[in-house]
Parts: sequence; C-alpha cells; structure tokens
Amino acid sequence: MNLLRVTLHASHHPKNIKLYNKITTAHLHNQTSPSTLLYTETIPRYTKKPPQNRARIKGTVTTLQPNAIYLMDCIAGMRAMARQKMHADVIVTSPPYNIGKPYHTHNDNLPPSEYLDWMEQVAATCRTVMTDQGSFFLNIGSKPTDQWTPLELALRCKPYFTLQNVIHWVKSIAIPKADVGQYPHMQQDIAVGHYQPVNSTKFLSSCHEYIFHFTKTGDVPLYKHAVGVPYQDKSNIGRWKTATSDLRERGNTWFIPYETIQSARPHPTVFPDKLPEMCLRLHGLSRISLVLDPFMGSGSTAVACKRLRLKYIGFDIDPVYIAEAHRRLQRP
Repeated sequence: MNLLRVTLHASHHPKNIKLYNKITTAHLHNQTSPSTLLYTETIPRYTKKPPQNRARIKGTVTTLQPNAIYLMDCIAGMRAMARQKMHADVIVTSPPYNIGKPYHTHNDNLPPSEYLDWMEQVAATCRTVMTDQGSFFLNIGSKPTDQWTPLELALRCKPYFTLQNVIHWVKSIAIPKADVGQYPHMQQDIAVGHYQPVNSTKFLSSCHEYIFHFTKTGDVPLYKHAVGVPYQDKSNIGRWKTATSDLRERGNTWFIPYETIQSARPHPTVFPDKLPEMCLRLHGLSRISLVLDPFMGSGSTAVACKRLRLKYIGFDIDPVYIAEAHRRLQRP
C-alpha cells in the first residue's frame, strides 16, 4: 500500500487534480458556501485490490453539520451522526453494485458474500440514524450474469426494515403506437431513453434498476400525487371520489432517462438528479428536515436537495467525486 495526496480547493475541477503517491493529507476547502465542509485526513491508495471490501478512510470529526459532504467511510460517518443524535427523515442512495465498475478507491469486484455482509452492515447502521417515520430509498442494479444480487441485498435488509414498496426505475423503453390506443400526440412507434447495450446472444440489455423503499414499520404515508401524472383519458376526472383533479398516481414504474451528454461522465454510476428528487417528493417535502446519502458520489442527491431547499448530509471515500459534487453545487 502507498498513499495518495490530493489537495482540493473550491475552484478546482476534477480534471485538474494531481495525484501523488506520497504520505500527506487531503484537504477539502470551501471558501464560498457551506455545501462542502473542510475535512482533513490521510487517504489510503491501493495499487491492487484493497483488503476486505474497500480502501477504508478513518478519521475524526468534532461536529457534523448539514449541507456538507464528508470525506469518510459511510459507516463511520453514520456512527458519528448517531453519537450526535442527528437523524435523517429520508435516506436515498445508490451504493456500488459490485459489478466491476472502475471506481478510484473502491474494489467493485468483491466476493458476493463479502459484498452482502458489508451492505447489511450499511443497512443496519442506516436504521440507527433514520427517524421512525422515515423512508430509505435504495437504488441498486445488477449485471446480466448475476441477476440475484439486488434481491439478495433486499433480503439482507429484512431484519432492519420493512419493504414497503418496490419501484422500478425504467431508463429506456420502446412503445409501439398500436399498444397506446387513441393517443393523438403519438404518431409512430417510439423508443426513448438510454441504456448500455449488452454484447451477448444470451442476455438482454438491462433497461431498468430497482429502487427499494424501506421503512421501519411499513405504514409510512406517502404523497403519491406529488409525483403523479395527468390522466390520459380526462373522463376519469370525477369518476371516483379520489379523482378530483387531472392527476393520478404514477405507480411503481418511473421512467427517468439519463441526460444526453457529449463527454465522459465524471462518475461511473451516477444517477439522474430527478431520481432522488422524486423519492423526496414521494415521502413529502414538508416532513423532511434532513436527507442522508451514505454514498454521495458526484452529488446527485445533494443537488436535488439544493433545488428543493432541503438540508442534506453525505459521505464518500473518493475526493475526486466530492470535488465534482462541489462543482455541481456551485451552479446557479
């Protein structure tokens, strides 16, 4: 093992960050806004696979503050939250899927049992920092050769949470015009969204991922119309007692396409900002005092919280991703 030196300032773009294999410290400075907190510690860098589940970052923080992304292991961070009696009303996150993605400081090719053990520990710690009427939205995907891991992970969460809803995040979909009916705005078959094609004659390309909605009791009320959609058939308005306006429940299939970009994504598994935003709206914005993302990555959850004027806190072990999150938070 050697060590990685990273010095980050608010004005730095990830492409301009220099990495040095020396013993030193990492600094995250924010001179202009509270969106990222100053935190200093030594970051281990492994030239080969890290031992156990990942390169762990350990350190001490005197006081955690909201609207901050901390450079530290999420379990350590949540334990610090628990010591401060800091609780989140909503946890929304997308951890590594263990499918071999090229993270800088995490081994995404763990033995399956080791990965599930680690994620069970994360889930157990999440419970300790979530309010009793809170929601835990866990986004997880899979690879064609291993479709079981998301379901096995959901089962590992069973001792700590009730699975209140299963939401399917649809990233791409093909809709034949003939199956839509009398819909005047659709003139032909359509295929919308983006997905990563699978070069195989055995497996289908994956156009969806899971969002498991966990709660402590299974009876947390939701604001379903906050993510509702207009009726296609307007005659439904007033037909039932609950159909008092031109808005119906969306259901558990959410079509959220990736934005089209012309350059490489700064994070290998970033999710669209709209995904955490819809999770937060579904739980109910008026009931949220603090949002937690244990795997903050490049900051999609923080960006959604900023847009919705909600307080957030997050953790990540990669300073480059935190720098990208900070850059995104500086946008108007």
